[in-house]
Amino acid sequence: MVVLNKIYTKTGDAGETALGNGARVAKHSMRVTAYGTVDETNATVGMARLHADAEMDARLAMIQNDLFDLGADMCRPDMEKDAESEYPPLRVSDAQVSRLESEIDAMNAALEPLRSFILPGGSSLAAHLHLCRTVSRRAERLSVELATMEAINPAAVKYLNRLSDWFFVASRIANDDGKADVLWVPGANR
Repeated sequence: MVVLNKIYTKTGDAGETALGNGARVAKHSMRVTAYGTVDETNATVGMARLHADAEMDARLAMIQNDLFDLGADMCRPDMEKDAESEYPPLRVSDAQVSRLESEIDAMNAALEPLRSFILPGGSSLAAHLHLCRTVSRRAERLSVELATMEAINPAAVKYLNRLSDWFFVASRIANDDGKADVLWVPGANR
């Protein structure tokens, strides 16, 4: 259980922060940048939830919890339980990736195939879900870059990859099952 009785600690005033294993790193390190962008994704999901019906809100709440799992995963560079830790590090699982895939397939079954690219917009919820999609894509790119430098859980990258797809399909659902999608018209304003 986490207990936060003091919010500011002053330990980051010199530009460093602590990882989940206690190691101190620069706040601009790739690991902190990557899991910070996961946190940013989570904040955009919170905004999208303000526009969601009960069913979509419940799905987005699950994603927010997964994103906290993902942040906990990424803030622990050690891939194994260390001798001083009572518990192994929390890791995103392939089951969480599979759940997203199942939800994408179920949502996509209700949609007509796309015949054009979609502009981010339509309903308020769809616009917010597109923002979630783009921020999660950035988190994915940063995680892939981190993986070229340090070991990370491969399921974490897979989760982010599927998550952006989930947001895309969910945005179409939010646009009256794709009927209100805003389609790109190439060269329309030349």
